Amino acid sequence: MKNRTAFPKVFWVANIVEVIERFAFYGIHMGFGIYAIKKLGFTFDQLGTIQSYFLAVAYLIPIFSGTLADKYGFKKMLIISYLAYLPAILFLIIANTFNEVILTMLSIALAAGIFKPLISGTVRSVTDASNKTLGFGIFYTMVNIGGTFGPIVAGKLRAISWYHSYILAAIGIAFMLVITLFFYKEPKREPSNVTLGKKMLEIAEVLLNLRFSVFLLLLGLFFWLPLWSFFNLGVIYIDKYLNTTYLFDQMHHIFGFVTSLFGNADGEAWKINGEAIANTGLMIMIFQVLVSKLIEKRDAIMSFSMGMFIGAIGFILIGYSFIGNNSWVFLGIGLFAFGEMMSSPRIQEYIMWLAPKEKAGMYMGTSFLATFIGALLSGKVYTRLLGILEDPTKKYHAEICNILHLPTHSIIPNYVWYIMGVHLLLGMLIILGYIKVFGGFKEQTE
Repeated sequence: MKNRTAFPKVFWVANIVEVIERFAFYGIHMGFGIYAIKKLGFTFDQLGTIQSYFLAVAYLIPIFSGTLADKYGFKKMLIISYLAYLPAILFLIIANTFNEVILTMLSIALAAGIFKPLISGTVRSVTDASNKTLGFGIFYTMVNIGGTFGPIVAGKLRAISWYHSYILAAIGIAFMLVITLFFYKEPKREPSNVTLGKKMLEIAEVLLNLRFSVFLLLLGLFFWLPLWSFFNLGVIYIDKYLNTTYLFDQMHHIFGFVTSLFGNADGEAWKINGEAIANTGLMIMIFQVLVSKLIEKRDAIMSFSMGMFIGAIGFILIGYSFIGNNSWVFLGIGLFAFGEMMSSPRIQEYIMWLAPKEKAGMYMGTSFLATFIGALLSGKVYTRLLGILEDPTKKYHAEICNILHLPTHSIIPNYVWYIMGVHLLLGMLIILGYIKVFGGFKEQTE
């Protein structure tokens, strides 16, 4: 068996940077809904608009920034992303009006979008056949470490002041800049002659396959839309509508003093932080390898569909926690996390293997469009719907209550989760039906 090639120093430098960036990004993103509603007094309509555009920009920009990195170098593009990140995070501390905040969050999304493909590109450039699986496994772990502990630490700091969490994120970005300037060495790779114009033509070439384009549209509307809505709403739902003191006590019975990492003291009582538990990163770190092993030999679309089904059950249990025992929210989040682990990596792997080897990048680039569609609609659809369901004075609230045969002035934020659960189940059936009627896509064998 061929010996595994040792990872160069730039591999470890890049992964350290990845942890810090995900720590800062998710530390800001996960708690932003609470900050916008409680601290700034924004409406759910305003929050939904910000969330939609924020996620859409963050997942559209990588289509182009990866091409620019191939042309101008990873190190230069990393520095550009930091220079966009740092002032935006600092300005978030003083931004108060809707226009100020949305422009600031879009700047953060731009910076994150520039950054997103650079570290994975570095890992790809410095690994070979002997160590690529381990290399990307380490990279994926770093993503989830940062994405898990960023919200936990930010949640702890917001008990002192929201600004402390943003200052910590800014310090992290500044630290990344220093690391990159002094320790990141541009990896050796074949020069790329792909221009942005050529990239767009490649994407257009793939999208001319109408059957594949419709498939991407279905993924965006029926998978990515409810998935992003979980991350938009989970934190707000727990913080605003559930008994967070009770949830903390339930966790404390099982995990003891460790639970204090996930909450803050409010007088004599401890309360759980929504951003600390409405977060799938920790479960992904623990269980993703096992889940991937269990489904790796099963049909990709069936595995993906089963993940959607499990995620839908998770949504329904999250909603039920509002009227039943609040502890059901833990099981609901857990099931959603397993659904995500089964569906998200599997469908991305599936799309990557649909293309001939020389066109894999083209197909993965177009797959971002499905993610973009879901991100763009998430806040506009479900965050706004939550605002209607929780406020009897809102337009359409009475009509919805009548449809559900509920008293007109009912406060029913839990129904947003039931609707999202049905959305996933309906999407599962539509995608399976589409494949059944129009045929599946042939995966490449090499």
